Amino acid sequence: MKKLYRLILFSFTGPFAVTFAVALFILVMQFLFKYLEDLAGKGLELHIVAQLIMYASVTLVPLALPLAILLSSIMTLGNFAEHYELAAIKSAGISLRKVLTPLIGAAIIISFAAFLFSNNVLPYANLKMSSLLYDVTNQRPALNIREGIFYNGIDGYVIRIGKKESDGQNIRDVMIYDHTDNAGNNKLITATSGKMVMSEDKQELVVTLYNGNSYEEVLRGRNAKRSQPLYRSHFEKYVMHFDLSSFRMARTEEGLFRKNYQMQNIKQLERTTDTLRTEIRKRQEESIQRIEPFFSYMKKNISVFPFPDTVKLSDFISPEKKATINTSALYSARNVKSILTDMVNEIDVKNRQLRRYTIEWHRKFTLSFACLILFFIGAPLGAIIRKGGIGLPVVISIFLFLVYHVISITGEKFAREGVLQPWQGMWLSSVILLPVGIFLSYKSVTDSSIFDTGFYISRLNKFLRRLKLVSGS
Repeated sequence: MKKLYRLILFSFTGPFAVTFAVALFILVMQFLFKYLEDLAGKGLELHIVAQLIMYASVTLVPLALPLAILLSSIMTLGNFAEHYELAAIKSAGISLRKVLTPLIGAAIIISFAAFLFSNNVLPYANLKMSSLLYDVTNQRPALNIREGIFYNGIDGYVIRIGKKESDGQNIRDVMIYDHTDNAGNNKLITATSGKMVMSEDKQELVVTLYNGNSYEEVLRGRNAKRSQPLYRSHFEKYVMHFDLSSFRMARTEEGLFRKNYQMQNIKQLERTTDTLRTEIRKRQEESIQRIEPFFSYMKKNISVFPFPDTVKLSDFISPEKKATINTSALYSARNVKSILTDMVNEIDVKNRQLRRYTIEWHRKFTLSFACLILFFIGAPLGAIIRKGGIGLPVVISIFLFLVYHVISITGEKFAREGVLQPWQGMWLSSVILLPVGIFLSYKSVTDSSIFDTGFYISRLNKFLRRLKLVSGS
């Protein structure tokens, strides 16, 4: 029995590792295509890109893991059934329950590891990736001065180069506008040739110009016109240093992202949700305390008497007093409305935050539970369809995973918008797919032929024969 269990576990481990790696690779490629425009042309160092891919890979594990478990379980049992190994095991008196025992143990271990990963590793990876992705997307494009195009990437200057030699350093027909004094195009430098190199520390661009002219229009006063003196000077050699410190990627403080719900574990989420609930209660109490004086004032200054139908209120209250009461009531009503509107808007914002944190708290558990459910769908399904490899199992796995993913996204969206409670939305996919897993497990244990076309054809023929007998009689 131990050798059989080792064989089953070995047969499951290989497809699981391969499918997990392939699924994760596809998701990472999708991530890179999504942010390709933000990454391209910024001169990012290789280790920055490698860190971003690594952190993105970790954050995509919750999507790749359920798919890998579903596909590998279908492939494992499908291969056993397709090669009649499962039939041989059953003929030896070993039931399907015992065959699934080591796989169930492996699925439980993976689910527990998924919970630990989701609670401890995923928040850290989300924090690192979010901060790094924010810095990368806000990084300025790399220095790229092209021929015949005015380049304004360097602060305070506009540069146009007529021609660049093949070495990338020697340049010709150079034109540089100096805007460092924020006075418009009043300074211009031209040169017939030059040389453009980076400093050793790559913090400066050193441009050496040859045989050129410098033009400067002197502006007198704030509202000076173009009829001001123009100074022109000629030079044989002129060296300019351009500061490139703004092209370095500045790292944002990670503490700014720590309060986000995706960067917290279960204990932190519980503390945050308790704080939000306390703030909501305090806000409601404060609003009630602010509203109460208005009602007390109205109750104190306005008396209500039971008048007969034939008696009018104007017989007892003067027009001046009536106008005062109306103005006071209108003022109080507007103040109460303003206080209640502010309270409702603020509480609505906090409730949205509370739902997001509560959703994330439930997500820590739904990932591991989904791994178990998809295993109990995939393993019996593989024994029933009796097909291994990457053909039909892949199609069925993708279809079932899409169903699971669509239901999960729909439930989460409903929970986020307040249509469902957070626990209802996050556990919706599990509640729907759990009966499917139980049904397939029962059918596989009882050797059901729910995917056997011959079974349905024979049943259809029997039904048609009975229908003919009934119609003939």
